[in-house]
Amino acid sequence: MANLIPTSDLVRDRNYDMSGTDHSSFIGMNAYGSGGEKVGTIREALTEDGGKLRYLVVEVGSWFTSKEVVVPVGLARVENDGVYFDSLSKDQVKAMNAYVPGQSYTDEQQVADIRTLKGTDYVAPVVSGAAVATAADHYHDETLFKTPMKLQLLEERLSVNKEKYQAGSVQVGKKVETRTENVNVALSHDEVVIERHPVTEARPVEGNVTLGAATDTIRVDLEAERANVSKQAFVTEEVQVGKRTETEQKTFSDTVGREVLDVTKSGEVEVSADTTAKTTER
Repeated sequence: MANLIPTSDLVRDRNYDMSGTDHSSFIGMNAYGSGGEKVGTIREALTEDGGKLRYLVVEVGSWFTSKEVVVPVGLARVENDGVYFDSLSKDQVKAMNAYVPGQSYTDEQQVADIRTLKGTDYVAPVVSGAAVATAADHYHDETLFKTPMKLQLLEERLSVNKEKYQAGSVQVGKKVETRTENVNVALSHDEVVIERHPVTEARPVEGNVTLGAATDTIRVDLEAERANVSKQAFVTEEVQVGKRTETEQKTFSDTVGREVLDVTKSGEVEVSADTTAKTTER
């Protein structure tokens, strides 16, 4: 009897390194049945002791509440969006044994589920020498237990992250600059006006008069305006300082690569568009 072990137990209890296999990549993917109908989710993968992948545990909540079934890995078709079991029907799932985590998935349960999936007329290869085909005999049927192969083509894409940095700074202050300014001001001043009038009919001065004996003077005070220049500050402009964010489009370029399919033909084969190789009949 084959001993089946969940891959999570191999990693946890036996420290298996599953990084070089696809076993763990199935877990968590969506599962689809016949007609592309969503069945549920891949919960676990079951392997033989040594890591040979045999079954996928499917939680079929979309069809039956709280039921998990075990489906041979060879019936799976792996795509980017999930795992497809193209021949798996709701009636088959209903008739299959419920898988209980922690309990053994016995040889009898395996054989019974295989017959449910392949039909009662299915004849398994018997290589063990037993009178009745065992689960280990069924493992030799590649239509049931061949691990699905999937080649992923990778492509590089540019990823741009933005970060802020200090591109510079601006200091705003004020300074004094001087200029010469001319102001025209009207200033007034007094001037002496002397008017002389000749006497046409001379008249004598009475009394004794000695010329030059007495000096008579007339004093006239003259006034004038002068300018007192002073300076006064006035507000002529107000400046507000702030900042704003401007967005501009910039283009960055780099060389990226991608993997393309390279098909090498050997012998008499034809390669169709779906990359399925088939023998050429002549």
